[in-house]
Amino acid sequence: MTNATGRAEWRADLGRAVRLFRAFKVEQTDPDRFYETLAEDSAEQLAQYVDVGGALMLDIGGGPGYFADAFRRAGATYYAVDSDLGELSGRGEPVPGTVLGSGMALPVADAAVDICFSSNVLEHVPEPWLMADEMVRVTRPGGTIFLSYTGWWGPHGGHETSPWHYLGGHRAAGRYERHQGHPPKNKFGESLFPITVAAGLRWARSCPGAELVAALPRYHPRWAYGVLALPVLREVVAWNLVLVLRRR
Repeated sequence: MTNATGRAEWRADLGRAVRLFRAFKVEQTDPDRFYETLAEDSAEQLAQYVDVGGALMLDIGGGPGYFADAFRRAGATYYAVDSDLGELSGRGEPVPGTVLGSGMALPVADAAVDICFSSNVLEHVPEPWLMADEMVRVTRPGGTIFLSYTGWWGPHGGHETSPWHYLGGHRAAGRYERHQGHPPKNKFGESLFPITVAAGLRWARSCPGAELVAALPRYHPRWAYGVLALPVLREVVAWNLVLVLRRR
């Protein structure tokens, strides 16, 4: 079975959720496995909303190249903006087509790309909705914005300091440093911020420059998508929110 873009149908079923969860468990010990799995799944998920083949695509926070590999295999003309040179160099030299810059002030002209994509970056930005507005700005009319992030109140909201982030970000960071002998990579208030699912839904539903196409919990099977309709519970169980918008 194929979707409207002619690609094999991507299925948000339990098997996919289990596969992603297993990959997530080895993020620290086998990052290649985790990020390659996530990047390939992201390319397939995005293809449910837009034909990636031949599209001019900008990835905000592209990192060391896992997503570049996946989207280029899917046929996209891929470019990325990332503010962290260390992340860009995680597998050696930065991927060609990558620009060092801030997601909150993208060095890209208005209406320049067909697809603007970002995976698990928004929670690391002090002004996340400014970055989201920038993603809309650089997307051409009719183009697609795909934005996902980890909610603070979910089980992984504190990233490597989880689940102690439920007691407070600074407290969780202090505990991590005492136990590990070094501070966490994601520093609360500096490179990790308490973003909520509710805030993302509000932004997407009120964005004047784009229409909300889909909002869903990224890693869940389709039958669990209804958790987003439950205002308090969704903050804990959604894990990661995907917002797909179409530029007006």
